[in-house]
Amino acid sequence: MAKSSNGGYAAFARRERENFERDLAQFVEIPTVSADSSRKPDIERLASIAADRIRQLGGEATIFPTAGNPLVYGRFRSEGAKRSVTVYNHLDVQPASRETEPWDSEPFIFTRKGDRYLGRGTTDDKGPALSALYGMRAAREAGVPLDINFLWEFEEEIGSANFESAIKQNVKELATDSVVVSDTIWVSREQPACPAGLRGLQGFELTLETGRTDQHSGVTGGAARNPIGELMKLVSEMYDATTGKVKIKGFYEDVVMPTRKELKEFAASGFTIKQFKKDHLFKSIRTEDALDVMKRIWALPTMEVHGLVGGYTGPGIKTIIPPRAAVKLSCRLVPDQKPERVKKGIRDFIKERNADVKIEWEGSMYPYKAPTTGPLADAVRSAMKYAFGREPVFVREGGSIGAVVSMEKVLKCPVLFLGLSLPEHGYHAPNENFDWRQASGGMVAFARYFEELAAM
Repeated sequence: MAKSSNGGYAAFARRERENFERDLAQFVEIPTVSADSSRKPDIERLASIAADRIRQLGGEATIFPTAGNPLVYGRFRSEGAKRSVTVYNHLDVQPASRETEPWDSEPFIFTRKGDRYLGRGTTDDKGPALSALYGMRAAREAGVPLDINFLWEFEEEIGSANFESAIKQNVKELATDSVVVSDTIWVSREQPACPAGLRGLQGFELTLETGRTDQHSGVTGGAARNPIGELMKLVSEMYDATTGKVKIKGFYEDVVMPTRKELKEFAASGFTIKQFKKDHLFKSIRTEDALDVMKRIWALPTMEVHGLVGGYTGPGIKTIIPPRAAVKLSCRLVPDQKPERVKKGIRDFIKERNADVKIEWEGSMYPYKAPTTGPLADAVRSAMKYAFGREPVFVREGGSIGAVVSMEKVLKCPVLFLGLSLPEHGYHAPNENFDWRQASGGMVAFARYFEELAAM
């Protein structure tokens, strides 16, 4: 196999730009909002279209039903291939509405502005998914002998509840040597970055009921228990809202702190406090130390309060004592924390301090640590440098992708990351966008990555 030049893959990308934009427009304009059950017909429609597109390109396509939304699996076999790789992406998206959010264009109408593509799902995750698909086409045109598979999910945005059971049921068909995921974000446009880990998640809701109806605070105040006040006290005992430090015994015991080498890569990632604030529209944050922020968002666990429900929230003051209140929280977890151990710590803490509080657990996701050494990691480095001119740094991702841990466990193979999105692309935000530089560079990077794997 003769290696293709960067110019060859770049020429392929230029030649296929119109087709890529047509495919992206078709995918974006189908509102595959997994959180909205009324959109299930749209999800099934895109699953069918995606499978047809794989077949049109010469692959085999299967739609795996699940207890929720389907999975689309595509296989492109190559004569003489000795290895295989599976590319994972998700094709479901977050809700979006121009009526309630400041979109400059309709979120489910594909809009091109110069080299920018606007619309829900352009960067999370339909654009990167299609870039990888086109990278496969470029590699096949170059005669790269590698079996390349695609696994597209439609429940990632709601926690991948049915993903693991579905891949267990089809584990023989899904067998692969490795997995690569392109659902991640660089730190800055100037510096390619690949996650070397993901944080896990444990969500929960605390509820306290001390009465049946609102009561007059003048008549009962002082004697009545106030569930809002008690929950606020309990939360303040669980974590320090000023520093973010969790005060539950044993919470940090299993945390694997980043190594000096990791911290060096963090520092070389291009992260700046100014850009971080700008990208996320923050007026202020807990610290102005850049390395401290990177450790906090990538390598340390958290506890966050997402919402407090209870009492009177209308205009003015209604002098009542409410009968019930609830607070919604979650913890982001890092290697080697385990959700079940975190849950036990929280349960014991609350039982000791306020036994009347009820806990309702939400879904759990384990943290993940990816390899940063060895031939697969070297192939990622080579492919990113080849496509974007700079070797990537290995950082960590602050978010969670439940499917990653499931794939490592069920398929029993390493999972690596080759992400293409940028902070300014607006994951989950109004005016979500993707751009041609990242799309075309992604095609080149994936083609080269496939080439590197085939040569192993």
